[in-house]
Amino acid sequence: MSKKDETLRGVLDSDEKNAHWGTIGVALIVGLITLFVFIFVWRKGRVSRRGICLVGLCESGKTLIFSQLIYKKAVESFTSMKENVGVLDIANKGALKLIDIPGHERVRQRFFDSYKNTARGIVFVLDSFSLNKDIRDVAEYLYTILSDPVVSSNRPQVLILCNKQDHPLAKGPQVIQSVLEKEMNVLRNTQTNQLEAVAEGGNRKSFYLGQEGKNFEFADIRSLRVEFAASSAHTEDLESLKKWLQSVA
Repeated sequence: MSKKDETLRGVLDSDEKNAHWGTIGVALIVGLITLFVFIFVWRKGRVSRRGICLVGLCESGKTLIFSQLIYKKAVESFTSMKENVGVLDIANKGALKLIDIPGHERVRQRFFDSYKNTARGIVFVLDSFSLNKDIRDVAEYLYTILSDPVVSSNRPQVLILCNKQDHPLAKGPQVIQSVLEKEMNVLRNTQTNQLEAVAEGGNRKSFYLGQEGKNFEFADIRSLRVEFAASSAHTEDLESLKKWLQSVA
């Protein structure tokens, strides 16, 4: 190979290297821009979600909790077919929109669907005394909320509030968590089998709550952070809830 050919070859190799690094540089720039856009959209969406949904069965104490937080006093409550909405100011954090979703099974899903897109947090209120009697209904409602595609996508923080702790026979949060996990495990197996049975040709993949291959545990729900806390609306003991709201805001 002549000197001229070698020089030409060197120039071509240099151009190829420059083009290669140029392509990598462009890819890095595009990747960084995409990352910044994603972070911006995510932060903007999170800032716009300022709602806290109070959900749970009828007579769990949701409305009493709502009135104590919003009006600073107990208001006589009754089974409602309409939501209650109020603004809750959190010190140094701004305002949260508190929504008390009706617990009646005929309307609760419709109202939850109306507000779940704006939920920064979800408080599932349950009666710590009557849980044994209501365990199936509580688990089914909670399962529906936690497996909701919008909830899974938006990833609001979730608090399971064990209310009515002032009752002498009320179960504590740790016991309630254990009881709920066992019931949710049974429910998950049942629902998974039903979904597989109706799937066309077995091609439809259903949402699986928790980790496959082991019993259900709240800690295994990777898309959501689920916490437990105790409260007693009748004795105005809502300190755990207030601390949680402060952290969420």
